[in-house]
Amino acid sequence: MSQHTASNTEEKSSWVSGLAALIVVAALVLYYTLSDQSLLIRLAVLFGGIAAAVLIVAMSADGRRFIAYAKDSWYEVKKVVWPTRKETTQMTLVVFGFVVIMSLFLWLADKLIEWLVFSVFLGWK
Repeated sequence: MSQHTASNTEEKSSWVSGLAALIVVAALVLYYTLSDQSLLIRLAVLFGGIAAAVLIVAMSADGRRFIAYAKDSWYEVKKVVWPTRKETTQMTLVVFGFVVIMSLFLWLADKLIEWLVFSVFLGWK
């Protein structure tokens, strides 16, 4: 891809993103401007503007790449082998047991160091 083509693509992408942002801002302004209308109409304007902006971005090159990335990610998530309930419970119990054992070890180490420093080295009682 030449340098000129890359800059055109970036300009188009930024122009599309700017247009989508402008539509969202316009929808927000209309939502608050139409305060005398019913909530249903105001929400329709707001969500319609957001939907239009999403469609515009989705049709851009960046949007298509994002959609392809999201599809690939979803495909990879489906390939994950999730643990069974029994495996999850067992691993949780192993972690809790390890935490209890480490807590006792660190408490004993702290008390030993405290005893060595204050009683043996400093001679405090």
